[in-house]
Amino acid sequence: MNMIIRLARPADAVALPAIERSAAALFRLDPQLAWLADAEVAEVAQHLRAIEEAHVWVAETTELAGFLRAVEIDEHLHIEELSVSQAFQGQGIGRRLVSAAIEHARALRLKAVTLTTFRDLPWNAPFYQRMGFIELIPSKTDHHLREALQADITHGFPPERRCAMRLLLI
Repeated sequence: MNMIIRLARPADAVALPAIERSAAALFRLDPQLAWLADAEVAEVAQHLRAIEEAHVWVAETTELAGFLRAVEIDEHLHIEELSVSQAFQGQGIGRRLVSAAIEHARALRLKAVTLTTFRDLPWNAPFYQRMGFIELIPSKTDHHLREALQADITHGFPPERRCAMRLLLI
């Protein structure tokens, strides 16, 4: 499969909600989180804004297969969303998208790449740990990550299953 990772273009925004929805179907494997498979995803307008204002990469074959959306906060690149369509999962696309974000953060001389995720799902924290991310102790978590975790909890995510992670770049 010939796959390229590139920065998203405004025309890509229309495909991203379907990718996010497809990726979310994986949550059906966990009864406590199955509701996420049917939860709302970002709309085209939100993706378009993110493409124009933030850092969004897409994985493309003959179609878009996945995307990663991140924002720059306090000398960190914070990954907000990583989604790979079901048909393309398990092929290393997520790893390639995260690698592109890490390389971009290094080029900008940022201090770290951060994210919040589920600590116990194989395609969440264990995936990021294999890429060098470490789970942060709550008392050592940066302000923006504490806010992100609180937003996750407000959204309905079980707090005991969420964690913040960081990959130091310096």
